[in-house]
Amino acid sequence: MAAFFYYVFVFPISLLPLAIIYLFTDFLFLLFISIFPYRKKVILQNLRNSFPEKTEKEIQRLKQKFYKHFTDILAEGIKNLSISEKQLKKRISLKNDKIIEDLYQKNKSVLLVSGHYNNWEWLITSQNFLLPHQAVGIGMPLTSKFWDKKLNERRSRYGMKVINAKTVKEFFSKEHKKPFATLILSDQSPGDSKKAYWMTFLKQETAVLFGCELLANTYNQAVVFFVMRKIKRGYYELDFKLITENVKLNSWGEITEKHTNLLEKEILASPENWIWSHKRWKRQIPENLEELKEQQKSDFNQKFGEI
Repeated sequence: MAAFFYYVFVFPISLLPLAIIYLFTDFLFLLFISIFPYRKKVILQNLRNSFPEKTEKEIQRLKQKFYKHFTDILAEGIKNLSISEKQLKKRISLKNDKIIEDLYQKNKSVLLVSGHYNNWEWLITSQNFLLPHQAVGIGMPLTSKFWDKKLNERRSRYGMKVINAKTVKEFFSKEHKKPFATLILSDQSPGDSKKAYWMTFLKQETAVLFGCELLANTYNQAVVFFVMRKIKRGYYELDFKLITENVKLNSWGEITEKHTNLLEKEILASPENWIWSHKRWKRQIPENLEELKEQQKSDFNQKFGEI
């Protein structure tokens, strides 16, 4: 059934001009704001908790703007299955990419970290020809083997190497012909609240994935924050900010704090462009949080050294 749906409906639709696909998702937007309010309770709770200073009218307006952005992202995600390299280059402009070029010239591998803000799928597909490093993506297998195989196949058609999260150590430990840049979307809810890094994010105590910081310290990689800013519908600017070239100069939690704060800044600038339908704050705050933090810090410093 999944294969039938993909080959008969989804992929043929992706071959249509993006302007036509937007017409389908515009109709979906109308359904979301009228008949079928997709994840309305989750979206409203997230918005109210993140913006307690806003009136209910402002929150409802943000919810509607998010639905419009979300349906645009769905259209662009479908188009991503067949979009050409030429079209991607036309629709994504680069800013401050000299940061990446300089690291490449130094033979330095990079962790590119951000969140589900604007169109991350187009970056996954285009990263290998937009940037000099070999593109690498880390992902967890989908429940459907067909969709997992097909989506990764389409994402990697321009050279991106998609690796299973369970084989990261094996991949990173190998010698590579040239430095690589690993794409990390760090705003997902961690699987274990006691292994997460806890900090204030959007006015809430939040569990943040600590994987980026662990990888950087384990394999001595530079960390660069990236953001896809929407210029207009279907067009984006990819911007970079160096967090650190030498991870050993950063204390426990410093890298995580920096990239999470940078993401928060972007969200506050255009809140409708983040994925509010995700249950971001589903992890309970540990009762012994301060003790947990001290233990995490001690374990980290024992493993990587204290600055």
